[in-house]
Amino acid sequence: MVITKQGRGRPSRSYILGQVDLGMSDLARSGGLPSADENSQIWRDIWFEEAHNSTAIEGNTLVLKEVRTLLAEGRPIGNKELCQYLDVQGYARAAEWVYSQATATNEWGRSGLISRTELREIHRLAVGLVWDICPPDSPGLDPYEHAGSFRRHDIAPFPEGMTPPPWPEVEAHVSDWLGAVDAGPSAGEHVLTYLARIHNAFERIHPFRDGNGRAGRLALNLLLVRNGYPPAVLRKQIRMRYLRAMRRADRDEFAPLAEILARAVKDSVDRFLLPNLAGPARLLPLSALERPGLMVRALRAAADKGTLRARRDEVGRWLSSGRWVDEYLATRRVGRPVGRTSVKRAE
Repeated sequence: MVITKQGRGRPSRSYILGQVDLGMSDLARSGGLPSADENSQIWRDIWFEEAHNSTAIEGNTLVLKEVRTLLAEGRPIGNKELCQYLDVQGYARAAEWVYSQATATNEWGRSGLISRTELREIHRLAVGLVWDICPPDSPGLDPYEHAGSFRRHDIAPFPEGMTPPPWPEVEAHVSDWLGAVDAGPSAGEHVLTYLARIHNAFERIHPFRDGNGRAGRLALNLLLVRNGYPPAVLRKQIRMRYLRAMRRADRDEFAPLAEILARAVKDSVDRFLLPNLAGPARLLPLSALERPGLMVRALRAAADKGTLRARRDEVGRWLSSGRWVDEYLATRRVGRPVGRTSVKRAE
């Protein structure tokens, strides 16, 4: 099977989903998705990135350096409001729980991929810290609408037209959502399209009084890991694209959101997992071997010219290794080209 791009522009969505499948095959050959106990450093790096980007999507202004210092050393730097630091700390606490829980034995009485209790615990951990100091500023809140509890008031229609269900129906909608999660993908539906559909369905319910975006992305990552995928770090730079894709998913158009999830999952495989699991001599796709200032296009051009040692696999991708990339960088710095290596298709 050869997976090719369509046309000269942006790769097709089917191509991106195919690249995720290839990346997951590469990951399986490198030992599969490690648990939080097996490789804490990989999960820690994802943890920093997710806590920063997911809260930034909701308006938090801490930069990545401030987030890293806050989470690694427990001290705030910068000159931000207290609630912003508590927001990040709460999200990080929930993400850490998600990573450990995703591969742990069942301690929450769930019969499927996620339980109602787990969903409420995710929300409690994510917003509990900040709500103690900075509760949501909404009129007419019920005193029982605390962190981890479903809302007890109606939410006005969103500007784009989506209207969450009335609050007395939230429990029933969550039950239906849990059933849809456990039903799995429909016939011919890619797992990431199914998870895009599930993620959007959760946000349509908007079961909590606030923090639904944070809780929804955390629940999504719990489901990703339980389906064998790494977490998806949805970066703040794609916020508007993500929101537009969610609005299209409100109209049951799930392909754009599935593509965003696929790109984020592939990024996790390439940036965090394969380079750390495979070792310096293991052949990897060029997308997993990027370095600062050396992007995949430059690596591909070097492989095409023979200045980077590389070979093609059975689907036509260039493969190289961390060691070969280091050699290429060393010779490039001193201005000596690397001799062309023989390149043949893998059998």
